[in-house]
Amino acid sequence: KSEVDAAIAKLKELKAELEARQKAFEAVAGAAGASEANRAAYRDKVTNALERRLFYIQAFKIYGGVAGLFDYGPPGCAVKNNMIQYWRRHFVLEENMLELECSAVTPEAVLKASGHVDRFTDFMCKDEQTGDCHRADHVLEEVLQRLLASPLPKEKRESIQDVLARIDELTCEELGAALKQYECKAPDTGNALSDPFPFNLMFHTSIGPRGDLKGFLRPETAQGIFVNFRDLYHYTGQRLPFAAAQIGQSYRNEINPRAGLLRVREFTQCEIEHFVHPDKKASHPKFASVADLEFNLFPREQQLGKEKKAVRMRLGDAVAQGIIGNETLAYFIGRTYLFLVKVGVNPEKLRFRQHLQHEMAHYAEDCWDGEVECTYGWVECVGLADRSAYDLKAHTSASNTDLVAYEAFPEPKMVKELAVTPSKKEVGKAFKRDAKVVMDALGGLSEEAALAMKQALEAEGKCNLKAFCGEGKDYEILPAMVDIEWQTKKMSGQNITPCVIEPSFGIGRIMYCMFEHAFYQREGDDDAKTCFAFTPTIAPLKCTVFPLSNKPELLKPAQQLMDGLLAKGVATLMDTTGATIGKRYARTDEIGVCFACTVDFDSLVDGCCTIRERDSTQQVRIPMADVPTTVQQLVEGTISWAQLKAGSASAADGAAEAVGALKLDAGEPSLMCP
Repeated sequence: KSEVDAAIAKLKELKAELEARQKAFEAVAGAAGASEANRAAYRDKVTNALERRLFYIQAFKIYGGVAGLFDYGPPGCAVKNNMIQYWRRHFVLEENMLELECSAVTPEAVLKASGHVDRFTDFMCKDEQTGDCHRADHVLEEVLQRLLASPLPKEKRESIQDVLARIDELTCEELGAALKQYECKAPDTGNALSDPFPFNLMFHTSIGPRGDLKGFLRPETAQGIFVNFRDLYHYTGQRLPFAAAQIGQSYRNEINPRAGLLRVREFTQCEIEHFVHPDKKASHPKFASVADLEFNLFPREQQLGKEKKAVRMRLGDAVAQGIIGNETLAYFIGRTYLFLVKVGVNPEKLRFRQHLQHEMAHYAEDCWDGEVECTYGWVECVGLADRSAYDLKAHTSASNTDLVAYEAFPEPKMVKELAVTPSKKEVGKAFKRDAKVVMDALGGLSEEAALAMKQALEAEGKCNLKAFCGEGKDYEILPAMVDIEWQTKKMSGQNITPCVIEPSFGIGRIMYCMFEHAFYQREGDDDAKTCFAFTPTIAPLKCTVFPLSNKPELLKPAQQLMDGLLAKGVATLMDTTGATIGKRYARTDEIGVCFACTVDFDSLVDGCCTIRERDSTQQVRIPMADVPTTVQQLVEGTISWAQLKAGSASAADGAAEAVGALKLDAGEPSLMCP
């Protein structure tokens, strides 16, 4: 028996050594250094814990479920709501933003103007045998990652790395060629794949009982803010800059959602649209507050270089060197970094990657993604885009409503502008009942279109209105019908179209990455104990109260303690199941509860209880009357656990000295906490 015990002990020692070496390697190499098997095993542990404790579950599970749709359970709802609540405090309140709640059902005209109807697509390919759909770039990426995991000649490895770096900016034709070059097959069956083709990700719907008004479920919350710009601008007293924010559901008909919460068809977005004068976004009044932040940036130059590695850089230096185009965009990158770290994202597994030139969305002038590393690789969790004035100009043109701001000049000045003056008499004579349509179209011509029309009229003596406004019938316009001339006017101000800086947060993705970063198992036990090291900011419960037994004399003070914690706004739960304290600790550790208070029989004598901290498992004993305020301060971060422990130790030493003095003087014990 002694030999068997010695062998078991040696196996445990070797296992612990192997795990320690693997962790050390992965800490240096990151997710790329971990084998796919190790990443999958870790991911399974995390998802099993999340599903077992009902953080989230497959939607409509009893009917077989639907890919890309999930329901949040009680702890998941609490974490999500806490994250959103902190987002609102960090951005909306601290930045004095305007918050909206807009309709999710959106008429086609709105999304046609924004470009989503024509360009909101991913490239899809099909299994030629089964007809199953796959996202083409994901198929290629998986094949290339597998190739990189095997020994390759240096030239081939570098070639594959270059393709991976550019995968998001490949055209449909380039993507199809790459799929053939690397002999990509359908992931599940190994069958041949079709050539890729664009697939629009929006959910179609019809509005009204007749079904003649076409609409979509919104793919982003941003458009609701843009179409309300004029009213928001007046609400602010017609001043720039200002920011509007929205928290709500968005919908995207993902081609093949396979990565849990990371790729879903319905998700919560938190978006900000910061409207600023186009000539004034280069500076931001609060940029100095984030300029000294230092974290990982992954600019285009590094992505296309040989190393393909992010660089740690001071934010102020990134702006000074022109890596980030302006202080306003950089300011929101800095604020985003602070938010992500506060809610529990590991800063060593966080980077901000600049979009490659042809990867950017159709509306973007510059764009950075806040990417977080997890077992799925680097995951985009936040998009930060300089959308220029694209959206407001597009909606102005499509709706014939000026979405502009007024800029007053310090002193009046002479300004040259193009005046388009339709002739009501000539237009009315020629077009009769259609005269108003033609007048409105001529009056709404952009400067570029008006100059082109003027040139056509002078050259040809006539032109087609549809060629310049893009809509309506083919009305023939003659020179007598419209006067297009440059005029010089004395003006005290002018209308300008603001630029927009947009940070867009995917809450579900941030949550999942944070779950992986927070997950760990206590070492040294044969039966490993699962823990989530959530920050107090987003933990589903901040504290639990455990009466040592269910006897009435303990339940009463435990209930009073819980009531005191709730009165301080501390999310608290009392566990009276009667299980051992060790099992109750383990249950609360599994859902990431920060602190646990145990009321025992000594509490009836000394008026104190024990507070346990989740990650260190250390305990201190303090008066129950002080517990609500103390836990509130721990949750808010005004005191640390180390400070509380040091203070408790000092109090305990003082109490011991007092007890000794009382014993010498009167022979009576003190009722102070030991």
